[in-house]
Amino acid sequence: MSLRLLTRSIPRSSKFSSRSIAFTAAPARASFSTSSSSSYASPALAQQSTENNNNDMPAPTRSAAQWSDFGRDHVCHGLGRLKDHVIVRGDGLDLYTAEGKKLLDFTAGIGVTNLGHCHPHVSQAAAAQVNNLVHLQCSISFHAPYLQLIEKLLPAMPHESLDQFFFWNSGSEAVEAAIKLARQATGRQNLIVFNGAYHGRTMGSGALTRSKPIYTQGTGPLMPGVFSTAFPYWHSLGVNPSTSEEELVRLAEHQLDLILRQQTAPKDVAAIFIEPVQGEGGYVACPPAFLKHLRQVCDKHGILLVIDEVQSGFFRTGSYFAIDQLAPELRPDVLVFAKGVANGFPISGIASNKDLMSKLDVGSMGGTYSGNAVACAAGVAAQEVYQSGEIEKNVAARGAELTDYLRKIADSPKTKHLVAEVRTMGLMSSIEFRIPTDPLTLEGVPQGTNVPKNIGKRVQEYCLDRDLMVLTTSCFDTIRFIPALTVSQEQIKTAMDIFTAAVENVAREG
Repeated sequence: MSLRLLTRSIPRSSKFSSRSIAFTAAPARASFSTSSSSSYASPALAQQSTENNNNDMPAPTRSAAQWSDFGRDHVCHGLGRLKDHVIVRGDGLDLYTAEGKKLLDFTAGIGVTNLGHCHPHVSQAAAAQVNNLVHLQCSISFHAPYLQLIEKLLPAMPHESLDQFFFWNSGSEAVEAAIKLARQATGRQNLIVFNGAYHGRTMGSGALTRSKPIYTQGTGPLMPGVFSTAFPYWHSLGVNPSTSEEELVRLAEHQLDLILRQQTAPKDVAAIFIEPVQGEGGYVACPPAFLKHLRQVCDKHGILLVIDEVQSGFFRTGSYFAIDQLAPELRPDVLVFAKGVANGFPISGIASNKDLMSKLDVGSMGGTYSGNAVACAAGVAAQEVYQSGEIEKNVAARGAELTDYLRKIADSPKTKHLVAEVRTMGLMSSIEFRIPTDPLTLEGVPQGTNVPKNIGKRVQEYCLDRDLMVLTTSCFDTIRFIPALTVSQEQIKTAMDIFTAAVENVAREG
């Protein structure tokens, strides 16, 4: 079959679908029945049709509560959870538990399901691929979806020099691939990362992670040759939140210079890894001037600049990649991506230029499932939705609304004494709360003001009790908002009404 025959177009429809969900519980199992009451409004923002779906648990031998008990008993203790719900279905921003509870999901699988759970165009493409070719190991031959995904991604790259790709499964693996490429291409070992960075939790990528020790504690020694320096963020530099961006950049540049003068010679550095918007670091955007400075430093010393857009890519910040906005002319040597590329199907990758990629030994890259055909087909379909233009428009509108709600919380006489900072970029938004033992976060708070402990956790618990799923992030007291990019104005309002009430409740309780 030709590549052309495998291409798809987004189904044309007229309205969002809305449906009522009825829950029927039996002693041994739980099941859903659905009815659709309207058609799609926009192909890009459409939600999955659920008619005739089988949403039962895999076996009829346990109740929902028994399945939860089974999970607590047999799932690895090292895996944490917000709640012990058993989720049986996802539809757009809605998740449904085995008990029939509907949850409003503002986590998107930690920034993965950018198009919402079970987006019809992506799901249909994956289903079609399952009946065509499920898997062909990438070292054996090309397969059509792999090549088609590259074709779709090429025009989306933040720089035209990024013209060769390698696909893997997870963000951590993609970072591992970038490490291998940087070291082989330069013949150097050392790597520089930033305080607050999250690049994964495998042994190589975990050595680059600097957001929290939990990801690697007790597993050392980690990969050697990694040096960490300050990100241009007031926490990282130990200055007040009101410090100007210009001063933050100056201080961060100074710290990087000290690394290169005191800890590792530039000629020993293979690459500098940076997230243009730190994820686990608190959703902190890097000032454009600092990104440009990094490019200059790398060019001067023959160091590769690796841009990690695992969480910030695929319109999460309002553009295909965050650096499209922050530094449009910036040339990454390597781009790392994952999460939103296939809307929940496991695929990640790196993009670089032919000259660097040619320095890899043939056979040095690979992996049993890397570039899986079904995941690639889902990725192709996801790019078709992204490239329709509808997602970009929705992120701009909904991101502005979300920002407005967060600013009102930060400015309200009821709650402003709880808020240290609001940070937003598209639909990658966060609100950082004050910590009574952290003087930096207390800037501007009148002496004697009661600032409670654990504000973020308390707010999160209030939201979860009211069926809104939100996540904390960073080692500071921060809640992040990462809804699907198909989120509606009504869903933003519903979520932020709950969230505002939660913050006000903590303020009252003290």
